[in-house]
Amino acid sequence: MKIAVDIDDTLNIIDRVGRAGAYIERKNLDFCLAKEFSNKFVEVYDWSEEDVLEFIRDGGIVAFTDAEARKDAREVLTQWREEGHEVVILTSRQEKWFINPEKITRDWLEKRRIPYDEIVAEVAPGEKGKYCREHGIPILIDDELFTCLKAQEEGVRAVLAVGKHNIHRAKEVRYGGVNWKQIDAAVRHILALLQ
Repeated sequence: MKIAVDIDDTLNIIDRVGRAGAYIERKNLDFCLAKEFSNKFVEVYDWSEEDVLEFIRDGGIVAFTDAEARKDAREVLTQWREEGHEVVILTSRQEKWFINPEKITRDWLEKRRIPYDEIVAEVAPGEKGKYCREHGIPILIDDELFTCLKAQEEGVRAVLAVGKHNIHRAKEVRYGGVNWKQIDAAVRHILALLQ
């Protein structure tokens, strides 16, 4: 069975407030914290996308390249692959931010020995469910509530990687987990239903 897995805030933990805050302080910029638990850099401070891109180009990319893997992610994906499942890393990372989103993603995964079969980048959050449906991927794991809801509309079983940014609406998605053990349990439940 094919399983699609998002990377940012699903396989990893991005420290947006700390990384961006240090940059803002170092540059003596006049931005204020806007949404502490957002999973989007552009929402964390009251800055524009162009300001965020400047931050990324000025070393902020390390927020992604040095991001810590979520506990048990490697073990769960390893077990899935050993059982014969295909793991497709499905990310919205764009060339505009990452220059080469596939390479940045591959380097991060390989450095942490997280197994995968394929990396697909630049798929918009609202299009991931459609991508899964069109490519015969029945399960999608993502931290973006909107992505999971759209995937469900496409007939894809979505599993929400629950975090501080989405916990208040987590029940809107049928399956979810606050850690990779819970995500694995949800996926195994879905696999049993699909067989």
